[in-house]
Amino acid sequence: MQRRIHNLNATGIPLGRLASKIAVLLRGKQRADFVPYKGGLDIVVVENIDQVVFTGKKKDTKTYFSHSGYPKGEKHTPMKKIFEASPEKILQRAVKGMLPHNKLSESLIKNLKFKKA
Repeated sequence: MQRRIHNLNATGIPLGRLASKIAVLLRGKQRADFVPYKGGLDIVVVENIDQVVFTGKKKDTKTYFSHSGYPKGEKHTPMKKIFEASPEKILQRAVKGMLPHNKLSESLIKNLKFKKA
């Protein structure tokens, strides 16, 4: 099993389509030696993440929810605010949602790297 590095350019690609492509590459489903219980060896490097495209009005209307655990501890953060601060977090969260929800996803998401332009 050879480790491969995939370089992706995010310019002009919708966020969801890019995230699903990255999830498949990280998981290793395109490889002939794929087994579901092992993490993929491939590394995905994404560049120009700040030029990713959002369809519709998602950038203005979508919010991310978090809760502190205390009563009335809800936080709703707009996507636009997170994207301006660090666009990597938006893509990383989208990819993590497409990976299996178990211990394997923690090791897979570490193989997602971002290149500063």
